[in-house]
Amino acid sequence: MAETDYYKILGVSKTATNAEIKKAYRKLALKYHPDKTEGNKAAEAKFKQISEAYAVLSDKEKRQQYDTYGSAGFQQRYSKEDIFRGFDIGDILKEFGFGGAGMGQFSRGFTSSMGGGRSSFMHGMGGGCQGRGRQQQIKGSDLEYEVAITLEEMITGTSKTLTLNHGNIRDTISVKIPKGMIPGKKIRVAGKGGPSPYGGQRGDLFIKSKLIASPGFEIKGNDIYTHKEIKLTEALLGTKVNVLTPLGKNISLKIPPGIRHKAKMRLANQGIPHLNGGKTGDIFVVISVAMPKKLNAKQKKLIEKLSENGL
Repeated sequence: MAETDYYKILGVSKTATNAEIKKAYRKLALKYHPDKTEGNKAAEAKFKQISEAYAVLSDKEKRQQYDTYGSAGFQQRYSKEDIFRGFDIGDILKEFGFGGAGMGQFSRGFTSSMGGGRSSFMHGMGGGCQGRGRQQQIKGSDLEYEVAITLEEMITGTSKTLTLNHGNIRDTISVKIPKGMIPGKKIRVAGKGGPSPYGGQRGDLFIKSKLIASPGFEIKGNDIYTHKEIKLTEALLGTKVNVLTPLGKNISLKIPPGIRHKAKMRLANQGIPHLNGGKTGDIFVVISVAMPKKLNAKQKKLIEKLSENGL
């Protein structure tokens, strides 16, 4: 599947604000609109392309999904109809100053450039500039479902079978939970939300994760924290400790001499993968230096001797 870089199409950076994205689209729409290009097929194709880019990047949820999954993952989740749902080209262009009597000519030129009639592209845009008086089908409500997963499943990914009840409709679906599904992240399952009360499409299902407590570990973003306690002498002289990862792997960690209480040691790339791939979090081992509450006579003499030697 071909990669589509919506940011590059509009000529904006990935950190562009909504205002910057809107300004870029307005400039390009004025340049490539069919009324301006008089049947230039390349310009018509460009107009479709920039409109698609704006439909995605101007919508908070679609932009988040695009940034999370990348072009290929986004296109697997969103059809053209999904992309243009709720995107009314007439209202948008009117906002850009194409109103009044000139709007009709502008609309007709756009419709003509799309091959006449109510094209699939226009339908995907939610009606476009024609058919505005028609009652549009109402999509069902989106639903959110929380799935409890273990830390191990968060690292490796898993599959879950869910049973969803929508009034008289009961769905049992299998959902693939990807690696990196940390709390706060969501995945979208198209068409598995609430049914439409007016015969339209069903809404979408958004799944978020809930971490099942994992003794000995805590997570912060994609990083995992665990604790190791060592003796005072080990802190002074250095030592080695074994660290057990959430996947059951034993890693030998060298503790340098003179380490401080609550110091953090990093095990690179042993944490939770990022949802959009590429990077992996780390494991941080927090070192606790155990201080004896009471010294016996022999220990006390040794400590006093150390003190005499400047320690």
